Amino acid sequence: MSRTLSAPVTVSFDYTRSVGPVIGRFLTGLRDAQFVGARLSDGRVVVPPPEYDPVTHRATADFVEVAETGTVTSWTWVSEPVAGQPFDRPFAFALVTLDGTDAPLLHAVDVASPDEINTGMRVRARWAAERTGAITDVVFVPDTGTATAPPPAAGEGDVTGIVTPVSLDYTYAASPEESAFFRGLAEGRIIAQRCPKCQKVYVPPRPACPVDGVPTVEEIELPDTGTVTTFCIVNVPFLGQKITPPYVSAYILLDGADIALQHLILDIPVEEIRMGLRVKAVWKPREEWGTTIENISHFAPTGEPDADYDTYKHHL
Repeated sequence: MSRTLSAPVTVSFDYTRSVGPVIGRFLTGLRDAQFVGARLSDGRVVVPPPEYDPVTHRATADFVEVAETGTVTSWTWVSEPVAGQPFDRPFAFALVTLDGTDAPLLHAVDVASPDEINTGMRVRARWAAERTGAITDVVFVPDTGTATAPPPAAGEGDVTGIVTPVSLDYTYAASPEESAFFRGLAEGRIIAQRCPKCQKVYVPPRPACPVDGVPTVEEIELPDTGTVTTFCIVNVPFLGQKITPPYVSAYILLDGADIALQHLILDIPVEEIRMGLRVKAVWKPREEWGTTIENISHFAPTGEPDADYDTYKHHL
């Protein structure tokens, strides 16, 4: 059997959220090189300020500015940083109790080795040259007793929202059947699997028939023509979108298949898309092919009469 295929995959998006008046005040303070905390009903001062008092459950209203110096109360060493952490070199994460506060703040301390940090060590904020109102605007360094004035903030007004990049990296390992499908695409062919018991044909292939649970061992080649069963008109733009809306994403029942394949429908006005529309794959230039479904750029109308509803009604 041929070697199965695998490929690195990254799923990423920018998470955008409003921060409200309390966290917004804290982030505005960071942008302006100042730690802003809250005095709670029991007299404690904490940074960052909570949106609600943990004792009275009332909205936080008593804000105070606190020092940029503090004491390490606990720490851990990061010997192998990962993507998205404050540094691409070893550093420490520490609980730092800022002067004038009663609870620690978890943040990064820029030291070269674990020998350079200890519980009880005094640290000072080091502000970024360009600040936007994010926790990454500041890190801590050992306090040498000399303060350096931070550069002025670039923004004006209160920080009302943040954009946080979210990313997940993983390796997708295709099954032997899927690997055959992807290798077929690299040759301009669409490979499916047939269940030996119920004779249903699946594309992309599956190791076992979901109806009978038996292995789908028979490979068959399907044509690149089919019928639109259901579809969605995409009107809303989003980050990373490659096609200008409106456009159509549809389920296409390839001729001879028993399960629909999702792909784009182009080369036709969106208002003319309909169930039963006969379509054909539009392949990219051969020099752009790889082991991917993206070898097919999209599907386009064939010009044939629409398929009869009875031919696809069980695949909606």
